[in-house]
Amino acid sequence: RFAVSVGYWKDPYIQYFVRQAKERKAPEINRGKLACYYARVHGVSYLITAFLKKTECNCQIVNLGAGMDTLFWRLKDENLLPRKYFEVDFPMIVARKIHNIKSKPPLSKPIMESHSGDSLLIDSHSLDSSRYSIVGADLRFLSDLEEKLKKHNLDIHLPTLLVAECVLVYMTPQQSANLLKWAASTFPVAMFINYEQVNMTDRFGQIMIENLQRRQCNLAGVEVCRSLDSQRERLLLNGWETARAIDMMKVYSFLPQADVKRIEGLEFLDEKELFEQLMQHYCICWASKDSSNL
Repeated sequence: RFAVSVGYWKDPYIQYFVRQAKERKAPEINRGKLACYYARVHGVSYLITAFLKKTECNCQIVNLGAGMDTLFWRLKDENLLPRKYFEVDFPMIVARKIHNIKSKPPLSKPIMESHSGDSLLIDSHSLDSSRYSIVGADLRFLSDLEEKLKKHNLDIHLPTLLVAECVLVYMTPQQSANLLKWAASTFPVAMFINYEQVNMTDRFGQIMIENLQRRQCNLAGVEVCRSLDSQRERLLLNGWETARAIDMMKVYSFLPQADVKRIEGLEFLDEKELFEQLMQHYCICWASKDSSNL
């Protein structure tokens, strides 16, 4: 929310989900963190847009652990909505999101505009329209997850993009492996995008883990975040045919240089070395499974 308010990227919808802090949250949200968020948003968006264009939007997206994400509304504005867009998160998070959608017309109107057919279904822990669904479920319980998604018209025969941003690291390696395996075995044509930590065995990684533990935040799956190789391997071992992983410094170097120059001019970056270390400890991985040579 803060990054959007100072102009790192445009998101007219985040204001309806997250209140603007009255004062700047220094020193935690420093320039390095904001630039890391910027690279994450652009890197993930790049892959999602490529998938949508390749499938000509004749596909579905399943956003796992979506939280207060605004992607559905942004894709609608860009005329890039898939056939159906699903979000999954804990019922408590879903209830909060649905409350915001119901009470704020800039959020509910686009859902109504894209809806066709029978009346829109909405209760405290789920919302189902013809193009957008929110499901309250725990990603560790796959039969419940699958049942709820199918109830909301998940089509396993459609090309499917699954997105997980800082989600798998909070599950045990076995639980995330089960989820990856389920996705690979359920959809004949699919892509999985994962954004999370990497290179976590060095000193910088250890300090990150300790800082999170002090806030009662346990990274249950951190052992899979040893390296780019370990991130790639987990995807290949769980049924995906191809897998790639790059750290965020690499992503940053691929971004349009004019825009990078613009964001670097927004605020002074005094800790360039710290910024580079931070970027080397996050990565984007993507894997595919492609029975129809898409």
